[in-house]
Amino acid sequence: MFNELINKITVDIKTKEGRSRSMPTNENIAFKHAVTHLLKDLWKAFKSIPVRECLINCKSGYYSENSRYRDPNLNYQQMEAAFNGLIKSGLIEITKSGSLGQKEVKEDVTRFIATDELIDRFKSLRGHPAIILTPDLSKETIILGNTINGHKEAIDYKDTPKTEDYRDNLRMINQRLIRHWADLKIKDSEIPILENRISNHKTKESLDLSERTLVRIFSNGSFKQGGHFYGGWWQNIPFEYRKHITLDGKKTCEYDYSQLNPHIIYFAYNKELGSEDAYDRVLDGKHRDIVKKAFNAMIQASNPLERCPKDIILDQLEMSWAELRDRILEAHKPIRHLFFTGIGMKLQFENSKIAENIMLQFYELNEPTLSVHDSFITYPGYGYTGGLEEIIRRAFFDSFSSDIPNSREVIKFEPTNDVPLKLLDIKSTFKVEEEYSVWQENDNLWRGEC
Repeated sequence: MFNELINKITVDIKTKEGRSRSMPTNENIAFKHAVTHLLKDLWKAFKSIPVRECLINCKSGYYSENSRYRDPNLNYQQMEAAFNGLIKSGLIEITKSGSLGQKEVKEDVTRFIATDELIDRFKSLRGHPAIILTPDLSKETIILGNTINGHKEAIDYKDTPKTEDYRDNLRMINQRLIRHWADLKIKDSEIPILENRISNHKTKESLDLSERTLVRIFSNGSFKQGGHFYGGWWQNIPFEYRKHITLDGKKTCEYDYSQLNPHIIYFAYNKELGSEDAYDRVLDGKHRDIVKKAFNAMIQASNPLERCPKDIILDQLEMSWAELRDRILEAHKPIRHLFFTGIGMKLQFENSKIAENIMLQFYELNEPTLSVHDSFITYPGYGYTGGLEEIIRRAFFDSFSSDIPNSREVIKFEPTNDVPLKLLDIKSTFKVEEEYSVWQENDNLWRGEC
């Protein structure tokens, strides 16, 4: 049905503009591709939580520069024609103009949304874009970033056997991800609450279930810095909602590395971490989460951090930032010289190698797992049986040729999904399904039951 919608809108635009006969074949193909690109994004935006705006780049050079990261079938001329055609057809409206199609470009992007007429057409479609639209696994997934004139940009690079390995490995991981269905099991009544939670968050973006694959981003123009995996919708939801994630309709659990960064630093520099928890030792077991944030901020920083980072709230502590900083330095004397040296990106690279290793092991097991940087969401059985701990230990050994001591806690277990343990009667079962109708519909669509 979506393809039929694309065909109809494409024909309608060309008919209104009298372009159908005059356009050469290659321009017709490029024009339809541009319309398809815009309509796909509009449909996904409409199904996002909350509904989001769409963006189109206004600079003609954008469509020709750095071809590694661009769709080769999109060009400025046909994108402009498709965009203006959708406006004239009353299907989209601009919310913030970047002056697309005009000589003076004030901003790089124009923001736009679907009109009520297009929304009504989307509502008549059967299915969900996350299920109907197949992810494009041919897109570049290995991204090299750098800071240029104060702005972070993706830069081009020459492929090497290593970058090709990264790409091949990530392609396998993404192939496994799209064979399974990850969803968020919350009551219909909670969706507006989640929308409000995301809307009022400074960094969270709309939840788009069609974002089901990962990219790997390296930093500072180096393939030995950064390397974290990004792009999955599950990485973008507020922390407290991760416990509601399901895989193929089944409940999940989240497993977090315990003291991963301290482990890596101490092992990499041949120091002894000791048996006491790396974060608990700072304030005698109190305020562990704050200490962990502060520790990681100090490792990431390339200066002494005279001021407390914005995302660290000290209200619960009866001490200043300077005092907390000094307590961490004192508790970690063996690696004191490594704080504030900017080794954080190198640390991320080591972290990312372990994450890649773990996801590849799950690939070999033919099982899904969702990466959230230093934690993983998968079926509870891997935690109960110790299977995931063994996978993590194996990945750590592959990176450092050393074992994490068996007495050392490796993973933190976070149970998810408030699934009742007792059996429900028939009436209760139907009530549960009604309360979760949005989740139920997506799950049925994925299984082909609708």
